[in-house]
Amino acid sequence: MSKIWVLGDGQLGAMLRHAGMPLDVEVCPIDINADVLPELSPEDKVTAEREQWPSTPVTQALEQHPNFLNRLVFPKLADRVTQKQLLDDLDLSTAPWMVVSDGVDEASIHQQLGDNVLLKRRSGGYDGRGQHWLRSCNNDKIPADWHNHAIAEQAINFDEEVSLIGARDIKGNVVFFPITLNLNTDGILMATVAPVDRIAHLQAEAERMLGKLLESLDYVGVLAMEAFRLGDSLMINELAPRVHNTGHWTQAGSSISQFEYHVRAVAGYPTIPAQIKAPSVMINLIGTPWDERWLAIEGAEVYWYGKDHRPGRKLGHINFCSSDTAQISSQLDQLKDLLPEQYQPAIQWVQTNLTP
Repeated sequence: MSKIWVLGDGQLGAMLRHAGMPLDVEVCPIDINADVLPELSPEDKVTAEREQWPSTPVTQALEQHPNFLNRLVFPKLADRVTQKQLLDDLDLSTAPWMVVSDGVDEASIHQQLGDNVLLKRRSGGYDGRGQHWLRSCNNDKIPADWHNHAIAEQAINFDEEVSLIGARDIKGNVVFFPITLNLNTDGILMATVAPVDRIAHLQAEAERMLGKLLESLDYVGVLAMEAFRLGDSLMINELAPRVHNTGHWTQAGSSISQFEYHVRAVAGYPTIPAQIKAPSVMINLIGTPWDERWLAIEGAEVYWYGKDHRPGRKLGHINFCSSDTAQISSQLDQLKDLLPEQYQPAIQWVQTNLTP
């Protein structure tokens, strides 16, 4: 039995563990603050469910293992400065940006990037956290401790948010899922739909961009690329060197999920093109208490993460997949009655984008 250690023991690690079971691959997510160090064998593999981590006895032990794949990629993509520099070096479209270094003030940022600018902490800050708007009309100020710890990005008037997930194996073979349409609210992913016929013409360009990144990084495993659609072109927003929330729909809608692809690539198993079963929808469960009535909705595939309830926290997700999009829409009508009011526009958005 192959063994893969996962740095981190959140929901992504748990879903990687489940994906490894049918392949007879033992996937072992581990708490980075665990009291007992993992007993690593020379032939074991190491991956991560997160971009960055503190230095602890556990993380030090995993970092030192020679089979920690993508070890040098994680810090490069976890820091938004080096991530942006990579995109620029590869001539891949991304929002104009600058480092918020000492001596940079609001006026100089607006002069270079325009009236509306988004500041992002160099590391962390996902799901809407670690971000701060600078709008000249509001006379917004740079937070006191953000110099040298943030970048500034020009605000982009995009049409839609999309993503592409690809996987590359140890031999350099690359596979991609269909480009996915996403809805984010206050920086948190609410829902995804895939595939979507009206954006299928962007697939080749998305694959060119992500393929260039996978090759340049000599990456092994799943890498996610979030992008803005501007007409018939794409602009990269963020990269994630791991399985990703926008790929959860693949658990229901694909013969090989993103989690299985990552396990296959890290274990050295073949990665072949997946068969996409039918249109799929993923609804994120954000700060929503468990409701067993979800299980009574025909076609609903519920994933509950077992976390403590907290407002704004990702607690689970529900997938739907069917060649009959009207059936999915009907199932979503049942679901919206079991979710808070905030989900009504998200479900309506999904139903609109399910229209053939």
